Amino acid sequence: MTAIPAVQPTGAHRGRRSANRRSGPPEDAPRWERPALTAVLVVAAVLYSWGIGHAALHPFYGAAVRSMAESWRAFFFGGLDASGSITIDKLPGAFWPDAVSVWLFGPHTWAAALPQVVEGVLTVWLLHRIVRAWAGPFAALIAALTLTLTPVTVALNRATIPDTALTLLLVAAAGALQKAVRTERLLPLITCGIWVGLAFQAKMLQAWLVLPVFAAVYQLAAPGTRLNRALRVLLAGAVALVVSCSWVLIAWVTPVASRPYLDGTSDNNPFALVFGYNGLSRFSSDSTAFGAVAGTAASRTTGNTGWDMLINHTVGPQVAWFLPLAVLAAVLGVVWRAGQPRTDLLRTGFVMWGGWLAVHALVFSASNGNHAYYTAVIAPALAALAGGGLALFRSEYEAKYEPKLEARYEPELEARYEPAPEAEHEAGDRRHLVLPAAIVLTAAWALVLDWPTRFVSWLLPVAVMLALCGVVGLWSRGPRTSPRMVHAALASGIAATLVVPAGWAVSGLNPLYAGAATSPMAGPVGKSYYEHPRHAPRRRGLGRPNARDTALLDYLTTHRHGEKYLLATQAAYTAEPLLRAKSEPILVMGGFTGSTPFPTAQQLGSLVATHQLRYALLTTQRPTTPATTWVKSHCTRIRPTAYARHADGSFGLYDCNPQR
Repeated sequence: MTAIPAVQPTGAHRGRRSANRRSGPPEDAPRWERPALTAVLVVAAVLYSWGIGHAALHPFYGAAVRSMAESWRAFFFGGLDASGSITIDKLPGAFWPDAVSVWLFGPHTWAAALPQVVEGVLTVWLLHRIVRAWAGPFAALIAALTLTLTPVTVALNRATIPDTALTLLLVAAAGALQKAVRTERLLPLITCGIWVGLAFQAKMLQAWLVLPVFAAVYQLAAPGTRLNRALRVLLAGAVALVVSCSWVLIAWVTPVASRPYLDGTSDNNPFALVFGYNGLSRFSSDSTAFGAVAGTAASRTTGNTGWDMLINHTVGPQVAWFLPLAVLAAVLGVVWRAGQPRTDLLRTGFVMWGGWLAVHALVFSASNGNHAYYTAVIAPALAALAGGGLALFRSEYEAKYEPKLEARYEPELEARYEPAPEAEHEAGDRRHLVLPAAIVLTAAWALVLDWPTRFVSWLLPVAVMLALCGVVGLWSRGPRTSPRMVHAALASGIAATLVVPAGWAVSGLNPLYAGAATSPMAGPVGKSYYEHPRHAPRRRGLGRPNARDTALLDYLTTHRHGEKYLLATQAAYTAEPLLRAKSEPILVMGGFTGSTPFPTAQQLGSLVATHQLRYALLTTQRPTTPATTWVKSHCTRIRPTAYARHADGSFGLYDCNPQR
């Protein structure tokens, strides 16, 4: 069995940098590596794409994707309807691939969800590539498999939500940073800044959370003088800032009449959209901070905040299965490498991924209104630390029993792992116990996370038996123990850590355990599950309206006489099913929350007077605004039977020009 070497590219081995730059696996890579990676990618593709025709299409974003596929104005600015009268409440970058897919393949649910599947599989492949360059094939395989089987990753990659693109782009940025530190080249560092900037287009300020970590990692571990490193960090930061703010600046300089109104803002300012509505309002009870519309904070989901957010009964089973192992790996990865040079790459990796995990945990704990799927962004860090940690623990375990064993693969990186000096080795001669202890810890933690629901209780005995077999096999190793027995024990222990989260992950293929389309999550947790305890919530895809919406669309189309807008709706809530069913210009009054001051009562009256608008659909489920008050006072309510309804319920259709 081969020890997992640790990276040591400086000093006497500086001349080996050219070999480290090779992007592909070395010629003498383990024979199992390619088949194993292929199998993991196939599993990921199946988990993420199974039943894609009935994917969890977010009602708000799904409506926008169809509209963006029909109009360049709506595409670039993220217009909610084809006319681009008002935008979605996020930057549009994450939805551009979805819109292109719908444009290419037609308004199908699977077409809108396909880019998410591709992004999810790419993230797994890219993480494997990055971890392999950092900690070797064994660590890379564990990381890829861990990420693939993380329940929230499976749930999110089967939905149409920006966090999938955010995660992929940040992982790409981490890979570029790692390459910059390893090779001392400027271009990878600039590329890192570009990836972070593109991630900003997907999820705005959340993409910047990694910047302090990345800057610190490069400053602490990259070759070169301190001043040179600092200047390079500033340059890469400037690139990240320019790419991040590119869309915001374009929207800012575009005349208001030439672009949609920016949802979530009280002043139609793109900076208010990014830094107010999607920024400060998440950390303050003052929902009007920095130009955000009133009621923004009230519209956030409740719960999932505080120091225990990552381990509560809802979020914990989504992402926290390897949290104790990741923390242990990050701490020991730094402590055990304390005597290495500043540029030690193995320690650098633990600092980078550990910092990624820590900063997100801190921000999630302080912010309000966190959906469980937000935590998908920490899944790559947990997976990388789990893989790198197990590889490090395995190397210490092997060093105990085979201290003179030399690496039998990747000879150009044979200096990655160097046994500690004799005195230090005597002080740390119990390090070999960490590997079985880590397996026990992770398997026990899985029992803790599953215990409140006992959702996959039938897998718990399997996990316990596998863990016992693995730990006993590792602890009972002797001089005559067969290498195959050790391999089998290690495989059994790793399987014990994966089997329970895998059960939760696979459950997401059942719509009953996939959460709501607005908040995907796996297992019997969350508001959606408790609201529908016996059946899955109904999901409407693209081009599949129900009978009620079909009747309304038929009525509006029949009575339309050249008006620009098919109708005006009170908030996006009432427009979403109509926009998903048919791409038409619809004036969405109030945006997502219903509180955005667009259009004003005067603007609405002008549209009616110039025969650009005739009908308005109001609802009691959203707040009253000056525009809705104008409709009620100037328009005539239509009887529900006129558009094939027995009663309006919470909706009311108004005709603002009945003489026509």
